[in-house]
Amino acid sequence: MDHLVFGVPDLAQGIDLVERKTGVRAEFGGKHPGRGTHNALLSFGNRQYLEIIAVDPEQPSTTEVMFAGMRELKEPRFIGWADAVPDIGEVARRAKAAGIATVGPLEGSRRQADGSMLEWKTLRLASELDLAPFFIAWGKTTHPSETTPKGCRLLSFIIEHPKAAELRKLLAALGTEADLRAGAKPRLIARLATPNGEIEL
Repeated sequence: MDHLVFGVPDLAQGIDLVERKTGVRAEFGGKHPGRGTHNALLSFGNRQYLEIIAVDPEQPSTTEVMFAGMRELKEPRFIGWADAVPDIGEVARRAKAAGIATVGPLEGSRRQADGSMLEWKTLRLASELDLAPFFIAWGKTTHPSETTPKGCRLLSFIIEHPKAAELRKLLAALGTEADLRAGAKPRLIARLATPNGEIEL
């Protein structure tokens, strides 16, 4: 797992919420030009991090945001997670062999607050299963977990899903896995060790 994506209706309020819970203030990451979003990041260490993401009010003309349903988001919740892979092409080949439709690989970049560029490639699944992962391969750049505020550590994350077996099969076909459990609705629950003690998001 590379990072968890925590969707919020308003970025500043989302940063405040996470700080109250964890005792660590996430740092503004930057904007996703043409994708309609902006974010803030908080390190979990060990090449893992939390991305707090919201619709960017300064990009009102963007019709397609990075995650479906973000414009209708009313309360903070996890909306996705990323699996880091060394070779996006290999995941794409696995998906094709399993008959899983994908979007990408797509090139991505974002200018950071210090002016440097982050670069990556992603592969998204054209799946109707909520909380299916997307895949990311980082370019020759410093991983965000190394440059963002530290103090938190990911202890575990669990996905509850009404179609847990179907999602588990999809993950297996792509060479990844997660702690999946049956649930009434799709829900991702993360347990963190923080300066405020162990907490759950």
